[in-house]
This record gives sequence, structure tokens and C-alpha cells, in this order.
Amino acid sequence: MPTPSRRDLANAIRFLAADAVEQAKSGHPGMPMGMADIAEVLWNDFHRHNPSNPKWFNRDRFVLSNGHGSMLQYALLHLSGYDLPIEQIKQFRQLHSKTAGHPEASETPGVETTTGPLGQGFANSVGFALAEKLLAQRFNRPGFDVVNHSTWVFLGDGCLMEGISHEAASLAGTWGLGKLICFWDDNQISIDGNTAGWFTDDTGARFEAYGWQVIRKVNGHDPVEIAQAIRTAQAEANKPTLICCRTVIGFGAPNKQGKESAHGAPLGKDEIVAARTQLNWPHEPFETPAAVSDAWHAGNAGGVREQEWNRLFEAYAKQYPAEAAELMRRSRGELPEDFAEVADAYIGKLQHDGPVVASRKASQMALDAFAPLLPELIGGSADLAHSNLTLWKGSKSVTSKDAGANYIYFGVREFAMTAISNGLALHGGFLPYDATFLVFSDYSRNALRMSALIPAHAIHVFTHDSIGLGEDGPTHQPVEHLASLRYIPNNDVWRGCDAVESAVSWRQAIERRGGPSCLVFSRQNLAHQSRTPQQVADIARGGYVLRDPADGRFDLILIATGSEVELAMQAGQQLDAQGVKTRVVSMPSTTTFDRQPREWRESVLPTSCRKRVAVEAGVTDFWRKYVGLEGAVIGIDTFGASAPIDALYPHFGITVDAVVAAAKALG
Repeated sequence: MPTPSRRDLANAIRFLAADAVEQAKSGHPGMPMGMADIAEVLWNDFHRHNPSNPKWFNRDRFVLSNGHGSMLQYALLHLSGYDLPIEQIKQFRQLHSKTAGHPEASETPGVETTTGPLGQGFANSVGFALAEKLLAQRFNRPGFDVVNHSTWVFLGDGCLMEGISHEAASLAGTWGLGKLICFWDDNQISIDGNTAGWFTDDTGARFEAYGWQVIRKVNGHDPVEIAQAIRTAQAEANKPTLICCRTVIGFGAPNKQGKESAHGAPLGKDEIVAARTQLNWPHEPFETPAAVSDAWHAGNAGGVREQEWNRLFEAYAKQYPAEAAELMRRSRGELPEDFAEVADAYIGKLQHDGPVVASRKASQMALDAFAPLLPELIGGSADLAHSNLTLWKGSKSVTSKDAGANYIYFGVREFAMTAISNGLALHGGFLPYDATFLVFSDYSRNALRMSALIPAHAIHVFTHDSIGLGEDGPTHQPVEHLASLRYIPNNDVWRGCDAVESAVSWRQAIERRGGPSCLVFSRQNLAHQSRTPQQVADIARGGYVLRDPADGRFDLILIATGSEVELAMQAGQQLDAQGVKTRVVSMPSTTTFDRQPREWRESVLPTSCRKRVAVEAGVTDFWRKYVGLEGAVIGIDTFGASAPIDALYPHFGITVDAVVAAAKALG
């Protein structure tokens, strides 16, 4: 084969994608074939990465927001030399392969974030770009741009139709993320056909209104135009860029290109044969000529780039040793050495002092205690800072030029907020938290799910956790939300009963690896609970014995969380006085408790005691896993009401008397 042309290099992407989808009898060939020319120019001429070290700190980040076209990314990774051999390409969408139907960060080297739900990859990328900007602001010095990389994003019509794109794009423009460069695959086709009937926005004008640079009408199949657009994007330092690329979906498939039939189904063997003729690709399925493979590898000077950066960083470390050590610690996700000791001391002091505060206030107190130790901690609220109490004494807005900028005013954008937090976590160097009312977790639900699936080390704070918020009424009173969050796999949910449990939940979320945590806090004040040092230590297990009768023998177990622990403690005292020996179990995190060894779970909830009552101001069915069908649950299975808290709990039957009556009814 003569020296391959740029079209030859792009065709290697097209036919790896088409062949893999055909073999799997499932997938989306149209987007990879349509965006192949853009991908070839970007990856061979501009994208700074190192296939031999996919986690090189200063690499560019590439995000495939239109993740249904995953074979585009897999082809790029394979051709560029990542550890994704042709056998994996042939196993596209098969069990245990590294080439899942949508890109998964935990499964495939070179995939930065798990994408598929449209628009979320784009929002993640805003988090990536914000992380790069803030780390550069904190660590770079004259002559030492040790943090200096771009975030490249591919996105489609569907990403732009999703509301999250509006939220995320608005913030990206406000933050001036000049190293965020997005390529819109403007092929005017979605699953239902030509988008003229449902997507007629002036997308360019929309993004300009958000403060973006917009480059219009780029021929997505002309390498010269594509390269020029990228150079124009790179020249704009203070605005993110949207490059509007006109493409043909299924490019090269003569009978299906430009049609929805190329979008989400295999082309068919006959059409692939016709495409091979159309594009002059006379090679067998999954065959890439040696000259094309060599050209792809030659276009990627990743090892050289990383070596150059290593030399720069070595010189930086000699001149700024403290900064270099701190940057590396943060990039590895390691906590400061003294964090555990300081956290222990703070939690011990809380137990001694016994403050009676709302757990949302206890959360802010924990931030004031822990955040000064954690320069990587960054977070904010969806326009509820003074209700969520997410501001702490050292908060500095990310819109400032302060080297320690660490607070994000997200505005009323819960969905993008959560997805951006995921991006911040995935980038490295930051531990993000975000916040809103618990009832509005519905707005961010899919990003919370993705947080657990990716997984991302992010902390999601929710306040106003029950009917206890009072007069705002049922639109703001969460009922099913705790159970809903607990049902997300790999998602830890904490609902502390006082300042001590609230501080422990923050510590556990900070120290957790391999997934997110949801911290749920009250609006109303909560009573302090007495504990021994061992009980304080046991909080971290998610569920523990808070109260036992004096002789340690019991006939009944009360289980409660959050504000209802106080009710359970009072009910336990009354029951004891009436001759019913009662154990009270505080269970701030059912998800954490369920991971404990069987011996621990049995010691807290022995199978020999079947008389059990659970108490929580939320839906009751969730608690059947702990109390069984023969037990009782005090909760709420209707929507709430607008009234003062003192009227609401009796109205819905969540009282000490109701707990006592339910317990005695068990016999």
C-alpha cells in the first residue's frame, strides 16, 4: 500500500466500527463513520496523550459524549496503541469484553468517563476543564506550566437536545473554560429520522449567548477545515469553543448514508461490501493494513510528550518542592497524613461537647473542621448555599483568581452540578461535593446513578431530609427519596442522627474509594446521643447498638435513622419502663451496614430476635428487609403536607406513642 492518505487513516476507523457492529449484530455504525475524519485529525495532530500510560497526569482528556458511537473511541484506542487488541474489537458488546456497548471508564484503558446517557459526558467535560483551570491557577509558576492540557469533546444532536447541555454550557461560558473544545456532529439525524421536525434551535447562537466561541459550518469530512477550526479554537484562551461540523451519518455507505437507518443498527453485509468499494478499502473485515497501522502509531508521539513533561516537572520540583509534592499527592488521591488523627480528635470533641444542632449545621461544622486539611476539597450548592450550609470559613469562589479557589456557585442546575462533580472527581486533584434539597435529588438522579456506575469519588449533600422541613409542604418534602438513593448499587447513603454521626458520615465519604456518597441532613435541630468511645467508632460500620437494657438482654429491637433516632430512644425508655426490654439500633447508613461481615450484622440484629420496629420519616417498604413481614415500620407512604413540624409528625403518626404502640402490638 502506498503512503496512506488522511482518508485511509479515517477509513480504518470506519471499517473497524462497521465490522464490529456487524459481527455483534448490535450497535451504532453511523456516528463513527460520520465523525471518523474529525477524529483522525484530532488524534493524530492535536490530542496530547500517551497510550503506554493512559493515566499520565498532564494528558489531554477526550470525552465521547455521544457514547452510543463507542466503536469510534475503541477504534481510536486500538489504532493509537492502547491496550485494546483486535480481539477486543471483535468482542464488541460481548460479555466480559473491554468494548462494552457504551464506553466505561472502569473497563477500558483510555476511556476517561462512562458515557451513554446523552449530554452527561459533555457535562463531565466541563468538570474536567474546570479542574485543569483551577489546578493551573494553583500550581503553575512562571516558566512552569505543569498543568496545561485540553479537554476535547465529541457530542451529537441528542446531547444538545438534552436539558443538561444548557445547564453545563452556561456554566462553562461563565467560568471561561478556554481549553474546553467541543465538536458537534451536526448530521441532522437522530433515531426518529431527520431532526428538522424537532430540533430547529439556532445552536450556535445559543452557545454564543452562553459566552462560547462558535465556529460554524465546518466541513466534517475536510481535514484542512477541521484542522483550521481546531487551531482557531486553541487561539481563544478565555472562552470554550463549539465547532459545528456538518457531517454525513454513515459516510461511505452508499445506500444508507445520511439516513436514520445508519444510526442504530448494523449496516448489513451487502452494504459494508458496497462501502468498501465506495471508499476504496479492499481489505477483509477487521484487517488494517500495516502502512495504516504504522501511520497511526507515528502520529502519536505520546511517550515523547510525557518525557518532555517529566523533565519540566523535575525542574519544577527542584524550584518548588512543596508545590510539586502537593500536586502529586492530590493527583494520586491520597489524603494528608494527619487527616485521620485530626478527624478522630474532632469527632471525639463533638461527642464530649454534645451540641444540639440541625444536622445540616453539623455538616457545615464538619466542613469547617475538615476542609482546612483538604485543599483538594471543592464544592458548592445549586443556589441553596445558605440553606444547605455548604459555605465554610475558607470558601473562595472559582470565578476568582485566588490560587485556592474552591467554591462553586452552581445556580439552579442540579443535574449539571452533579455531572460536573463527577468530571471533577474523574480528572483527579480534586474531591468534589455538591448540594441541594433531598427532594431535588430527582433532578440529578441519572448523574447520581452515573456517579456510582463510573465510579466517581464524589460527595452529594442533601438537606431538608423529610416532612420535618415543615411549611414548604409536599412539593419540598422528600418521602421516597432515601429509599430510591439506597437502591442505586455502589452508592453509600448516610443520614446521621446528630452532630457526631453527621461528622462521621463526612469522614467516611472523604475516605471512601471506589464510589460516591450521599450525605443527608435535617433542617430541624437534633438531640445529641450519649455514646461510649466504642460506640463512636462503631458509627463507621453504618449500623450499631446505641442503647441496650442495663442487663444486656432484650426482647425487641427498634431501628431508626436521622431525626427519628430520638423518637426510638424515647420509645425504648418507655417500653423498658413497661417491662418490654428494648434495644435501639441507629443505622445512619444501611448501605454501609449491609457490607459488614455477617458476624457484625448478626451482633447488631440477631436473627433470634424477630420483634422489630423500624422508624424513619419515609416510605416503609424499604425497611421490610430488616424487620421482615412480621415486624412493624413507622413511616410515611403518602405525600406530606404544609404545616409546622410540630403538627406534621403527629398528623402522620410518627411519634413516640406510635412506636410504643407498634412495638407492643407485636406481642
